[in-house]
This record gives sequence, C-alpha cells and structure tokens, in this order.
Amino acid sequence: MKTLNLLALVLVLFLVLASPAFAQTTTPASTTLSGSGIGAGIAIAFVLVGAGYGFGKIGAAALEGIARQPEVKGDIRITMIIIAALLEGATFFALAVCFVLMGKANF
Repeated sequence: MKTLNLLALVLVLFLVLASPAFAQTTTPASTTLSGSGIGAGIAIAFVLVGAGYGFGKIGAAALEGIARQPEVKGDIRITMIIIAALLEGATFFALAVCFVLMGKANF
C-alpha cells in the first residue's frame, strides 16, 4: 500500500509541476486546449517508474543468482548487463515518443 501511495504522490507532483513548464505566451484567439501534453507527462512518469522497477528486478535477480552460485557470477553479470541495455533502449525509445507527443501539444 505504501508503494501505491508513493506512486500516486509522484503522479500528482508530475501533473502539478508540469503546468509551469508548458506555460506559453500566446494570444487568446489562437489558444486551443489539448490533452497531449498532460498525456505525455503521465506517460513519461509511467515509463520512468516501469524502468526503475525493471532495473530493480534485474539487479535483485542477479544478486540472488550470484549468492546462490558464486562460481557463475561472470555469466550472470554479462547477462544482466545485456538485459539492462535492452531495457534502457526501450526506455529511451518510449521517452522519445513521449517528447514528440509533448512537442505537438497546443495550449
């Protein structure tokens, strides 16, 4: 339950702190409301939380495997680095998509 409360707090902070970052000075006639900026902010939060969870699971599993069989620590380390690199690549791709969506936001 603590984790869920923490995730809710992070989501609220992202939503509250994102508003000043998107502030623009435009004429009122050309102002349109779009939800893509807020959606991109929420998506970025989910991407980063998911990546952090994934890296934590990878590290925990690798440490547990090394603790159980210390003689294969080199193989476990190499596999962990490969999996972490793949996860990082997917995370950067998702963040790039979110930033492209954020650039198309009109407020």
